[in-house]
Amino acid sequence: MTVKKPMPGDLEPIETASRDEISALQLQRLKWSLQHAYDNVPFHKKAFDDMGVHPSDLKTLADLSKFPFMTKTALRDHYPFGLFAVPRDKIARLHASSGTTGKSIVVGYTTQDIDTWANLVARSIRAAGGRAGDMLHNAYGYGMFTGGLGAHYGAERLGCTVVPMSGGQTEKQVAQILDFQPQIIMVTPSYSLVIAEEFERLGITPDQISLKVGIFGAEPWGEGMRAEIERKLGLDAIDIYGLTEVMGPGVACECIESKDGPVIWEDHFYPEIVNPETGEVVADGEDGELVFTSLSKEAFPVIRYRTRDLTRLLPPTSRSFRRMGKITGRSDDMLIVRGVNVFPSQIEEQILRDKRLSGNYQILLSREGHMDNVEVRCELQREFSGSLSPAEVALISKELQHHIKTIVGISTRITVLGFDSIPRTQTGKARRLIDERPRQI
Repeated sequence: MTVKKPMPGDLEPIETASRDEISALQLQRLKWSLQHAYDNVPFHKKAFDDMGVHPSDLKTLADLSKFPFMTKTALRDHYPFGLFAVPRDKIARLHASSGTTGKSIVVGYTTQDIDTWANLVARSIRAAGGRAGDMLHNAYGYGMFTGGLGAHYGAERLGCTVVPMSGGQTEKQVAQILDFQPQIIMVTPSYSLVIAEEFERLGITPDQISLKVGIFGAEPWGEGMRAEIERKLGLDAIDIYGLTEVMGPGVACECIESKDGPVIWEDHFYPEIVNPETGEVVADGEDGELVFTSLSKEAFPVIRYRTRDLTRLLPPTSRSFRRMGKITGRSDDMLIVRGVNVFPSQIEEQILRDKRLSGNYQILLSREGHMDNVEVRCELQREFSGSLSPAEVALISKELQHHIKTIVGISTRITVLGFDSIPRTQTGKARRLIDERPRQI
């Protein structure tokens, strides 16, 4: 897809502002956000007081490092409404995380918060190449998950025609795409591959699919996955980033003209990268844990929220804001296998080096005695399933095992399965990791 780079007049003034203008706005909004949290959320007041800092101590953006972090534990400990900064009757909407690892994390939005969110998602869709009048097929899940409604309101704000499909019902998803001919799809990367497989089953080639842009988020995905999605669906695959605690989708988004990492909408979210172990702020370009402070949220301000996402801050390209690198993993999903730090994304990268293998895979961890065992189950692409000899499949397994050992640093057992052997996600995020090791007491 050839996309003309937007002219400055097509963008909001802040998207082409100078760094000094952006920093001045950030400082103004950061002072307000710290004071708002301190005055209205007992948790934040206590955390500030315990550290001996006050909102008035913020004189420069660098002074933010003096303030305490906020973690997911605090959000769960104050379930459901303990971190709200406005009265409950001023809350226009609630959203919540899935709560798969404990209590759900509940967040609230005022009417102004929802308006800001819609504007930022609209900005994200425009950055991805969407324009007013485009039809957008929304396959993010609706309900308490922020993806569905977040994408929906933003697409409507931009002026798109929205198809509110939600997740699941893959055959119906494909039928509607064929009937309605949308230009844009918003969906998780793993479920987009399930949709692509249904097109393949019907004998529909990528050049026969109307989609031109896919906006993918809600789970980590790498360049190998991007290449596979683009090849199978014939579109530009764009990375959108967000998380429930900070807002939802639209905290950052790639620009289609560069596709070089999500642009952080720094006029509403102040990013830092910190050393995951020490909490010290590191310089732009260095790897570490992403931390966000909200600059305009009324109902649910977050102050130095530790996302656990591992990335780095990159200089501006297509917009005046800084970008974030691809998420390499999460500090809380890092696996320690026989003393080696491993992220599932590292194994995915090696799988997708082989074009005969699909993006559907699982990593199974088990333990025999005191030794961790790792099995990687992966699938052949549809066109290779059943057409390769056992010797050829064994060679694929041997090569993948060698690459993982050489690049990632761990020994694995590789199982190469036929197409459609691994369960597909029907609701959004794929379950890539199955850890059957006994819990340490």
